Amino acid sequence: MSDTESAPAVTDIVNEKEPAPADVVIEESAPTEGSPAGTENEVDDENKTSTVFDSPIDFTVKHPLRHNWTLWYTKPQHGGSKSDWGDQLKEVIDFDSVEEFWGIYNNIPKASELPQKSDYHLFKKSVRPEWEDVQNENGGKWAYQCRDKRQVDIDDLWLNTLLGAVGETLEDEGDNEIMGVVVTIRKAHYRISIWTRTANNEKALLAIGHRFKELLKLPPSEQVDFSSHKDAATSGSSRAKPRFSA
Repeated sequence: MSDTESAPAVTDIVNEKEPAPADVVIEESAPTEGSPAGTENEVDDENKTSTVFDSPIDFTVKHPLRHNWTLWYTKPQHGGSKSDWGDQLKEVIDFDSVEEFWGIYNNIPKASELPQKSDYHLFKKSVRPEWEDVQNENGGKWAYQCRDKRQVDIDDLWLNTLLGAVGETLEDEGDNEIMGVVVTIRKAHYRISIWTRTANNEKALLAIGHRFKELLKLPPSEQVDFSSHKDAATSGSSRAKPRFSA
């Protein structure tokens, strides 16, 4: 599936009405006068686009996403060992449809159930969640950090961020800025981040930041900050001085 192929947003699909129950009898329309059964009507049926809502019992039809995605997991280090980042980062699974997204999400631990010093990363396929990846090296990230973990529902915040990413609602069509999203679990805080392809496209990046803040339903007193990966690498910290705030 090409990156430019049109696909419905996840949030559009999940809000659609449920199909009719399986025990509902669907009456077949009789052929119109002058149209022999099994000819013209069959041709029309062959050209008809099939969706899951066309049949009360056929749930095999998939709704494709605009991009393919890969879920990654960073496992916590054990003991006092300091393993390389690449050893901690594990590729979990790829998916490319709404149905696969929900199947995966409903069968993995929630963010609140992850151990400390672990992370989930959801990135476009072929993009590794690393600063050094060629598709990330000139980019940056929006981040929201919550220090009072008792005051937030991290599962709700993370799910909304996932839906915004795979549903393509965080940026305008054609911007192609968003590379992936991350949830970070630490003893003192939670952090949710949106990684972008560039760090200097101020107009597009600020639009993403404002949508991110709206998605998280943050009050005006709280803000999300944007920093570049290069600034973070130079400072030696994932929390470099922000370039923008929303």
